[in-house]
Amino acid sequence: MTFDELKAAVADGTIDTVLTCLVDMQGRLMGKRFVARHFVDSAWEETHCCDYLLATDLEMATPDGYASTSWESGYGDYVMKPDLSTLRTVPWLEGTALVLCDVLDHHTHDLVPHAPRTVLKRQIGRLAELGLSPVMATELEFFLFEKSFDEIRKSGYRDLEPISGYNEDYHIFQTTKEEAVMRPLRNHLYAMGVPVENSKGEAEAGQEELNIRYAEALACADHHTIAKHAVKEIAWMNGHAATFLPKWDHRRVGSSSHIHQSLWHDGGNAFQDAGADHGMPRKNEGIEIPISTAKVMALSASPYCLAAEITPARIPSREHRTKDTPARIKVAPKRSAISSSTGRLSE
Repeated sequence: MTFDELKAAVADGTIDTVLTCLVDMQGRLMGKRFVARHFVDSAWEETHCCDYLLATDLEMATPDGYASTSWESGYGDYVMKPDLSTLRTVPWLEGTALVLCDVLDHHTHDLVPHAPRTVLKRQIGRLAELGLSPVMATELEFFLFEKSFDEIRKSGYRDLEPISGYNEDYHIFQTTKEEAVMRPLRNHLYAMGVPVENSKGEAEAGQEELNIRYAEALACADHHTIAKHAVKEIAWMNGHAATFLPKWDHRRVGSSSHIHQSLWHDGGNAFQDAGADHGMPRKNEGIEIPISTAKVMALSASPYCLAAEITPARIPSREHRTKDTPARIKVAPKRSAISSSTGRLSE
């Protein structure tokens, strides 16, 4: 949706609410609901939020120890700058559109360096200096429960029962029973520009997987965050709860988030060698990642916070690449933004 299309939809009454959102350190959407007419009149330029939103834990408490803001230093404001390229309708909410925001310093209007979208933008910029562009895709795993968020909360988060009673990995009959949640999830996300490919049952009772087509890295991270939000809202609308906790029960299989990463150059994979077996470069001609170091990748709660340390080597075009001009990349872990948890389901 373009800004002009939004203005037209507001004028004819199709859209009356605009969700203006940032992504917090837990990968959740935080922000405001604007009267759409006010948004198109002025709030599209910027709005504000408390700076504690990037210094909370999973339950919105404000732990000590943050340099950016604290009770000792005081809490101020950030500027939320709508990225109008992310405008889209929210099909499961009547009359509603959504836009993601970059987070700016209230005084300088510089990007806040630790905001999740800023972290990823910085890494994309470092890759661009080497002539590379990151292309990524995600697979989201999560659990659906029989009861709603409110019912589970009132029970003290005990005796949680998944929506199904047995392993449903690729299981069509069992996942048919869950289509009240999964069908609108797939179709609504696709309608709002999130390129969902499919969903499937995963290898535990009540476990689902949602697969989203690859995209440029920032768009991929945006898709990932919007999809997580959609899962929770659409599950709630159907009387169920969902969780992305990696291990909600020690007796059950955990959930992961597979993140596929590819570096492109000149419109194609930077390390593909059409003349090699399976297109993979030989060790002395391309990528070297010491798997034994166990530092290939570290995942945080937000996909925006993945980082790669790039060795500044010249990346030749594919037709000029030889064994004497290796392209080297070292993938390193970024400090996790995962908060300690009481084990509760995050809403």
